[in-house]
Amino acid sequence: MLDYENEMFLSAMQEDGLTITAKGLGLEQVFLNLLKVYCDPGNLVLVLGCNDQEETWFTSQLAVQGEKQLPKKITTDISTSEREIVYLEGGVLFITTRILVVDFLMDRIPSHLITGVLVYRAHRIIDSCQESFILRLYRQKNKKGFVKAFSSSPVSFSQGFCQVERVMKNLFIKHLHLWPRFQSTVATVLSANQPEVIEIHLEMTPQMQDVQTAVLELMTFTLKEIKRLNPTLDTEELTVENSISKSFHKILQRELDPIWHQLSGKTRQLISDLKTLRMVLTYLTQYDCITFYNLIATLKTAESAMKSGGWVLLDSAETLFLTSKARVFDSIESSKPKNKAKSENSGRFEENPKWAEIGKILEEIKEELKSAGSTSDCVPSEKVLVVTRDERTAGQVRDYLTNGSEQVLGRLYNRCLGERFGYMPQFSEDSREFKHRGMGKKSGKDAIATATDNDVPEVTVVESPVTLLHALDSCESFDTAVLLMEMKPRFIILYDCDMAFVRQVEVYQANHPNLHTRVYFMLYRGSVEEQAYLTTLRREKKAYENLIRAKSEMVIPEDRDGKNGDNLYLTRGSEKASDIMMESLGKTSRRGGGEEVKTTPKVIVDMREFRSELPSLLHKRGIDIEPVTLEVGDYILTPEICLERKSISDLIGSLNNGRLYNQATSMTRFYTKPMLLIEFDSNKPFSLQGKYYMSRDVQSSDLVARLQLLTMHFPKLRILWSPSPHATAELVEELKKGRDEPDASKAATLGIDIVDDYNVDRFNAQIKDFVSKLPGINSKNIFAVLNKAENLLDLLDLSEETLGEILGSKQNATDLFNALHGTIEVPEAEPKQDKKKPFKRFKSRK
Repeated sequence: MLDYENEMFLSAMQEDGLTITAKGLGLEQVFLNLLKVYCDPGNLVLVLGCNDQEETWFTSQLAVQGEKQLPKKITTDISTSEREIVYLEGGVLFITTRILVVDFLMDRIPSHLITGVLVYRAHRIIDSCQESFILRLYRQKNKKGFVKAFSSSPVSFSQGFCQVERVMKNLFIKHLHLWPRFQSTVATVLSANQPEVIEIHLEMTPQMQDVQTAVLELMTFTLKEIKRLNPTLDTEELTVENSISKSFHKILQRELDPIWHQLSGKTRQLISDLKTLRMVLTYLTQYDCITFYNLIATLKTAESAMKSGGWVLLDSAETLFLTSKARVFDSIESSKPKNKAKSENSGRFEENPKWAEIGKILEEIKEELKSAGSTSDCVPSEKVLVVTRDERTAGQVRDYLTNGSEQVLGRLYNRCLGERFGYMPQFSEDSREFKHRGMGKKSGKDAIATATDNDVPEVTVVESPVTLLHALDSCESFDTAVLLMEMKPRFIILYDCDMAFVRQVEVYQANHPNLHTRVYFMLYRGSVEEQAYLTTLRREKKAYENLIRAKSEMVIPEDRDGKNGDNLYLTRGSEKASDIMMESLGKTSRRGGGEEVKTTPKVIVDMREFRSELPSLLHKRGIDIEPVTLEVGDYILTPEICLERKSISDLIGSLNNGRLYNQATSMTRFYTKPMLLIEFDSNKPFSLQGKYYMSRDVQSSDLVARLQLLTMHFPKLRILWSPSPHATAELVEELKKGRDEPDASKAATLGIDIVDDYNVDRFNAQIKDFVSKLPGINSKNIFAVLNKAENLLDLLDLSEETLGEILGSKQNATDLFNALHGTIEVPEAEPKQDKKKPFKRFKSRK
């Protein structure tokens, strides 16, 4: 490890704390060494927050280093009894949160034997997520174990109010360790062995500059319109500089979600237009002129113009449309290439400046290797890593290096625009040569491969240099570090700049000082691409400045770690702080003559519900959770009350596929008080107005109409509306007051296919449905009628006085008797037909 990684490792080992590093500084190496320390049968360490790929890599690296006791992965494939044995065997365990929550609640895991918990990606910890629930259960049952958390996303801690304090409270951690790029040890280590960096500032073509200027003017207009229509919005973040960054729309969405239903339709469209215009800017510097024009052509349609917020009608939009077309064709008049589809097509398309520069760089590298005496027989071959943003860009660069610019743009033209403007036969897809033959004018017989996140390409050509293409968005940053360590490229070409990858290259060079890595850093001078990169650096620096200030001003209670038992966050119950204080002083006025015997309420929860926040909140309010696999309902509150919880998206899906009807049928059969809970997101409006929650094919009116049909079909079903999971927890607590506790064994045996006293209906379902629709019959008197009359003939034999005694209402009896014995005259369908005789609905046996 590097010196700063050693310091980071020792500080994490010395005391429990939250370690926040800058992106790309090699946090995974520190975490790997921590796992190596605790890989011992005498320890029981739980690891949270790692994905499957990271778990596999950590395990493989420990195996390479000769570790005998490797970490184990706990999944649903391992039975309950086997898990108990694995816990007793000790070591490091990668375990899913849902399994761990259930095992903590059921006391299957020996909590007193746990050495500690390691949390990866700690910025994802929130108040009521599963990791927070696990740590609360762990600290309630274990006062001696450690908690160590790690994160490489400092920007995540700058969003929201006191975010880092809230995360530390949920982690039960008192210490905060910050490792920015400008930290003294980090800066000293990385500056000692810097890679050779060649910055290549490319000039955008005049037409690209015109397009960029036009789009920025359109974004300025859109932002002004948003501010004009919504003067109460916080406009500090609504700037053109911020709007071109990747995270702008996430920040904007977080601020607008609570008031989204209050915004006008034009404001919503303007926000959508901002996203569209940012995508246009990305396409301008990322892709070729034909791909860009194909995107612009979709925005110029009448349908798009009607939906837009008005920017399509501006002069800048006309400049955008005309200039993007001129990049493909020599002039607007020659847009239909009838007489121009000849082999001389070099002036028709505008070539991407980065393509030509990559060709020059590869030729320069090849000449340098030749002059240095590197031959085609050398093993291993020198590698050139070309880093792009996404797979599409990587594919275009690969095609360019293999076939040349003319072939790539010509085939793109035929594929995207040939149907509208005529095909070019010299660029037919059928004439494509096999790759790696060096037929392109820029390939230079180099071997070209694409590095993906799943596998490292097998290099079968030893001729130097071997060109590898790697897309950053197609994999995690973790995989990029693995690629650098395994492939060890000597030359790196940054087609698209990325802050985290630049840091990874610095760490890679510091770990391999003898390799003399050279990095070609390509940027358009004065472009939005350059500004977005600088904005990313500025945001991370600002986030660390806020974290350093928060650390200096932070007031941390002595009992924050929860080891001495005084942490109020570990207490369970819904009492107010003032009530707890008064009871501790013995001054409460609620106590009577005798002592009150408190019983802990219990709720039976379906195993699938542990993906949601509600079980954690119920446990925090002092309600015991019993996990059971339920076939009927999600939460069993009492022997009579069964609760089915639905989010808005789940409710729409259940109504569409009919699943909710079956669930309501089973709940009404087995429980006397079935309830449907419709739970909203706490960060979104408590409203069904407009199309905010709805998909394009489902309107809010359709949803309400279907819920009305559901309540008419199931009169016993009660619908509860909750604005957030916190409100749901409070509602469940109120429903349980003064009621009996449910039986888990009984609830687990209930199922739709079980035949017992619960689901054997005493009455024919069709006859019951028919009788319920008769006049005078309602949900209060239908069972009295069905119990009195064995069949429909018996019902016809009853007199009006007898019906009055059964129904408890003379009016209802009269309505029912007249409906059964009255005559109905059928109206004539056509004047020519004979008038039909009146008939009785039911024939009496008299």
